[in-house]
Amino acid sequence: MTIEINKVVSVTYRLEANPEGAEKQHIETAGKDHPLTFLFGSGGLIPAFEENLAGKSVGDQFAFSIDPENAYGLQDPDALVDLPIDIFKVEGVIDMELIRVGNMVPMSDSQGNRMDGKVMAVTAENVKMDFNHPLAGHHLHFSGEVIEVRDASAEEIAHGHAHTGHDGH
Repeated sequence: MTIEINKVVSVTYRLEANPEGAEKQHIETAGKDHPLTFLFGSGGLIPAFEENLAGKSVGDQFAFSIDPENAYGLQDPDALVDLPIDIFKVEGVIDMELIRVGNMVPMSDSQGNRMDGKVMAVTAENVKMDFNHPLAGHHLHFSGEVIEVRDASAEEIAHGHAHTGHDGH
């Protein structure tokens, strides 16, 4: 059976960012004990990731790179924002542990949408936050193996995601 629309796919993979550069980073690994399982074509993954897996079968190995424009985009300078330090007060006190440089801080925009920001700098008045995706601007390299391909159930197709059996979702 080959990977195509409405198939449930499980893959192992190793993800590296900037595989050719001096800043090469291992990002994550999904092994056979906890593979990535998804409904192919449901739109839940980077489209270029799925395009590179289309037509593969169980046992096929893969290795491909995705440029930033086809992954999480380029760094957006408008996503670097200076916020007043006072918005980080809880009961009149600023938690300096929370706004330590390098920390990821869950926040909400004016419409209540959740977004994570990385603390870049802290002054007496402001906190500079970076709301770019952590992998924005990075070339991604995936290598791994297809370990399962099966037909999706009608329920999985209706829900738009694979049911892995761990929690019914």
